[in-house]
Amino acid sequence: MSAAVTALRTWGSRRWWAALAATALTVVVIAVPTDLIDTPVFGREVPPTWWSWPALLVSAVLSGLLFATYVRDGDAPEQEDRRSGRLGGAGGLLTFFAVGCPVCNKLVLLALGTSGAMTYFEPVQPVLSVAAIGLLVWALHKRLTGQLSCAVPGS
Repeated sequence: MSAAVTALRTWGSRRWWAALAATALTVVVIAVPTDLIDTPVFGREVPPTWWSWPALLVSAVLSGLLFATYVRDGDAPEQEDRRSGRLGGAGGLLTFFAVGCPVCNKLVLLALGTSGAMTYFEPVQPVLSVAAIGLLVWALHKRLTGQLSCAVPGS
């Protein structure tokens, strides 16, 4: 974990601004369609849980930091790591399902029906949130520790 903190300390302002912008964008992209931010376009049949906003904010900050690892900062070499990018994307998608309304999600309704969504999917949502945060933490840690490693010359 100390390697990840060391990598964060080396970031310039460009990466920090990118992290802030990506965090704000993540909050809006997830909170508007899940109706955590009330708009006339989207509605919710089941009120949000007490943990929806904290889970969304933690996931958004981690997503913003992960996004910023892909921003080129000065002369630093660009690192190629597709696996952590996929895991970060999966974490964002899981966050969307975790904080969303269980009966407003068309995929869940098709698979389980209304009563199945409330009986089986709603109790799993906190687990999805923890899994999303875990994936984002793992992907971010992998990207940050990779920033401190030396590039291996190609053959």
